[in-house]
Amino acid sequence: MTDTREKILATAEKLIYENGIHATGMDLLVKTSGVARKSIYRYFANKDDVAAAALNARDIRWMKWFRSECEKAQTPEARILGIFDVLKSWFESDDFRGCAFINTAGEVGDADDPVRQIAKLHKQKLLDYTLELTNALRINDPAGLAKQLFLMIEGTITVAHVMGDYTVLDSAREIAKILLKDVQHASV
Repeated sequence: MTDTREKILATAEKLIYENGIHATGMDLLVKTSGVARKSIYRYFANKDDVAAAALNARDIRWMKWFRSECEKAQTPEARILGIFDVLKSWFESDDFRGCAFINTAGEVGDADDPVRQIAKLHKQKLLDYTLELTNALRINDPAGLAKQLFLMIEGTITVAHVMGDYTVLDSAREIAKILLKDVQHASV
């Protein structure tokens, strides 16, 4: 990938995350990136293509970061509980604006729109990773626990962003402890 293309994508991702897709026009992208409009169109057919490519890049980077941070814990249980510590570090970062995929999917009405499809794929990857973590527990219903944890992850992201309440992570962590205890007793 070329440096120019990378610059366009990095700038578009930042602008979309800060302002949304609709507020991020080509004029703003040109001005902010310093890349000429003609050069942008050399790589992308239109603004929608830029947005989709930027969201794909964010998905890859965010999932890599999230997995890497969660995997620092030594046991399956610690990785699951660590999810909420990883989220906390993200929430407390200067540029936290909620979930880019929830935010952008909310701007698009058509379920078949590429932006919605990318958001859906991102959420599926997050659920799949959560299932990977629960499968490591060797419990009776890892898929059920993964879905419960996934809902807590999504809920904490939304509450943190919309309400500015990061203490929800403490509650989610406590609920996760209870769920882990319950599934381990049920598997005995």
